[in-house]
Amino acid sequence: MLSSALSQRAGNDSRIGSGVVSARNPTDGMGFSITVLGSDGSYPGPGGACSGYLVQAGGFYTWLEAGPGTLANLQLHVPLDRLDAVVISHCHADHRSDLESLYVALRYFVGKRDFPVYAPEGLQRLMREEHFDGTFDWRVISDGSSAELGPARWTWRRTDHPVETMAARAQLDGRALGYSADTGPAWELSALGEGLSLALVEASLPAAAEGTIQHLTARQAGATAAGAGAERLLLTHIAPPIDRERARQQAEEAFGAPVDVATVGGTWQI
Repeated sequence: MLSSALSQRAGNDSRIGSGVVSARNPTDGMGFSITVLGSDGSYPGPGGACSGYLVQAGGFYTWLEAGPGTLANLQLHVPLDRLDAVVISHCHADHRSDLESLYVALRYFVGKRDFPVYAPEGLQRLMREEHFDGTFDWRVISDGSSAELGPARWTWRRTDHPVETMAARAQLDGRALGYSADTGPAWELSALGEGLSLALVEASLPAAAEGTIQHLTARQAGATAAGAGAERLLLTHIAPPIDRERARQQAEEAFGAPVDVATVGGTWQI
């Protein structure tokens, strides 16, 4: 059974990686895709950006994670007046700091109000004093929450992390993205359900640090994606000092099929 699943994943390798943007531009309003805006873990490396992704689902644009550096990259793909929603997994700065700049842009320059922000309660408490003037429409997510963001259905599950952190599943027309957010090994990607077309999984730690804190190594990322039966795996949230090619190889050994590493500007069809 497992070997059959691994063979199927290898045979369905429709990757678009290594910084190559897909033939379908993420702003053309068609399909279901994810564009990487940043993939550095914990802090941005030279010229890099932390976690951030543009999920395009049938013309609805969701900014998933707002790590430092990602707002600038977001605008290379979609103007702010066409952005429809933001989803933030948790309150750590490497996932939400550019939300501050989005607030300024929307309030003083773009003129948008009631902009949907899906986030755990902890982030709202953190930003409550300055950001409850109607610019953002705060929508609390917690373990088991679900919502329709445009034509895609999103669901969230709490992960193994020191603060409340929400992994996400986004589904459209039988295809599904599974995003681990930040997590330790006590949580499994399979909690997001079966049928993941693309797994976006954190690989924060070098192999020697496995088990030291509530994050994953590349090997653990590959193992949890394999356990969930994901078709494809995209590594992200990799700390700048880590050798990304070595991380990719370690993930492939555990996943049993080709693995991509998230590259800023790259787009993957889901």
